[in-house]
Amino acid sequence: MIHCPNCHAELAGAFCSNCGQKDVDLERPLRQLAGEVVKETFDVDGRAFRSIRALLTRPGFLTNEYLRGRRRRYTPPLRLYLVISVLFFVVAAWAAGRGVLLDPGQNPGDFAANQAQFMANELPRLMFLLLPLFALLLKIVEYRRLYFDHVIFSLHLHSVAYLAIAAILPMERMANENAGVMIVQIVLLLAFLGYFTIAVREVYRSGWFKSAMKSLAVLLGYLIIVSAVIEMSSSMQLLSD
Repeated sequence: MIHCPNCHAELAGAFCSNCGQKDVDLERPLRQLAGEVVKETFDVDGRAFRSIRALLTRPGFLTNEYLRGRRRRYTPPLRLYLVISVLFFVVAAWAAGRGVLLDPGQNPGDFAANQAQFMANELPRLMFLLLPLFALLLKIVEYRRLYFDHVIFSLHLHSVAYLAIAAILPMERMANENAGVMIVQIVLLLAFLGYFTIAVREVYRSGWFKSAMKSLAVLLGYLIIVSAVIEMSSSMQLLSD
C-alpha cells in the first residue's frame, strides 16, 4: 500500500485524492529527474514556446488572454517570467564577467568579479521587489483597473525586456567604441518603448497618443527607480566589502 508523503493518505493514482499532491518518485537517476524538470517547465504540448512566440509578436495579447480566462493554451505569466528571468540573469552575469559592461578606466578584473556577483546574486532579488513597483506605476496611470491586472501585465513586459536584453548583451561585446554600444542601447530602448506603447493600447484600450504618453511616463519613472535602487544596492555592497 502506497501513502502520500505529504498527508499520509492512501494513494490510488498519480495524485493524492486528499491533498492533491502529485506522486513523484525522487529516487531516480539525476538525468531522468532533470529531464522531467525541463518537461514540466516547457510543457509537453509546447505551451512555453507558443507563449514566447505570442509574447514577442503580439504585444499585450498574452495579458488579455490570461485576464479573460483563456489560460489553457499558454504558460502562466509567473512561470514564464521565472523561466525567462533565469536565462536573462545567466546571460547578464556572463556578460558582466566577460567585461561587456566595462567602462573606460575601470580595472577589468575587479569590475568583472563585482559585476558578475551583482548580476548573479543581487539583481534577481532586486527585480522581485522592483516588479511590483512597476505594476504600481501602471496603477497610477490606469487607476480604474485592478492591481492584479497590472501585475500580470508587468510579468509579461519584464519577460519581453529580459529576452531583448539577453539577446543584445553579447552584441555589445562586438562594439569596439562606446558610441556603438550607446547606439545599440538607444535602439533597444526605442524598440521596447514602441512595444510597450502597442501593449498598453491593446491591454488598456486607449488611443495611440494616450498610450504613448502613458508608456513614456511609466518607463521613465521606472528607469529612474531602477537606477536609484541598483546604485544604492551597489554602494551598500561596496561598503560591506
